[in-house]
Amino acid sequence: MTTTPPKRVTAADVARSLGLSRATVGFVLNDTPGQKISDATRERVIAEAARLGYRANSAARALASGRTRIVLLVLPDWPLDHNLRTNLDEAAHALDEAGYSLVTVSPHAGGRAQPLWETLNPDVVMGLTPFTREQIAAFRSAGVEHIVPDTSREDGFAFDELSDGPVVQVRHLAERGRTRLAYAAPADPRLAELRAVRLRAARAEIDRTHGVELVATVDVDTDTDTERLAEVFAAGADGIVAYNDDVAARLLGAALRAGIDVPGALAIVGHDDTPIAGLLVPALSTVRIDIAGLGRYFAEMALTAAEGLPIPEVRPTAQAQLVVRETT
Repeated sequence: MTTTPPKRVTAADVARSLGLSRATVGFVLNDTPGQKISDATRERVIAEAARLGYRANSAARALASGRTRIVLLVLPDWPLDHNLRTNLDEAAHALDEAGYSLVTVSPHAGGRAQPLWETLNPDVVMGLTPFTREQIAAFRSAGVEHIVPDTSREDGFAFDELSDGPVVQVRHLAERGRTRLAYAAPADPRLAELRAVRLRAARAEIDRTHGVELVATVDVDTDTDTERLAEVFAAGADGIVAYNDDVAARLLGAALRAGIDVPGALAIVGHDDTPIAGLLVPALSTVRIDIAGLGRYFAEMALTAAEGLPIPEVRPTAQAQLVVRETT
């Protein structure tokens, strides 16, 4: 048995029910400025629309206004870790409060799906890293007017500028008397660029710190944590700078299974202060970043582009804060 879907309630239905003109009802429901409509009439229209189950036709409204109130966030092909989820959640919440929807997409090489910037007609296309010229050309050809960051303007804030986290990690280990450090990162090839950014920052701080040297760099995954820890220990490392808390947790587990005293023989400091850091035994020392604030800043950048407002003068610093626990 098939059922006929219920007919969508329109502004004309609301007008007919109240005996008002469609224009008057339309002005109220669309909150059209400059119309002299009494408060009593507005209240009647809103109440009747709610009673009838009226919902605005977003497609028609977008066609009439030329705006979809959609922000399309083009993500690199990164794993959805704790930091990225927090960033997206805050950006989505901030945009929702302003009446915009956040849609995310991660284009893949060789993908056959029609790009969302062509099908959604977003008001803004934004990215966490700078777009290439080819990407910007594709957005422009699809009719996208607002792009953040736009290489023609100094308005970008890339996700890989995140913080001085590796610097804080190295300084903390040096202050704890650790002189032979290893840098450990995920083996995931999708993180190669971000991994290189953090390694450069850690290496630079090690070079600036008298008496401290980098003795090993290792890429870790769930199948190689024991082998990589053995390499770190064979190199004589007494401290590990971990790319994130996941890597730190894997090496901590491998060390405990091997009977290595943490932090006596080997100190470990993570990055991101994820929920697991405080649950581990021993609890993981790490660094915390205001990723939520960064997400709100991205939303603000999108809104300034969509609304034609000035670029925010204050950029987030994403300063790393040391969280000292038991592994250092």
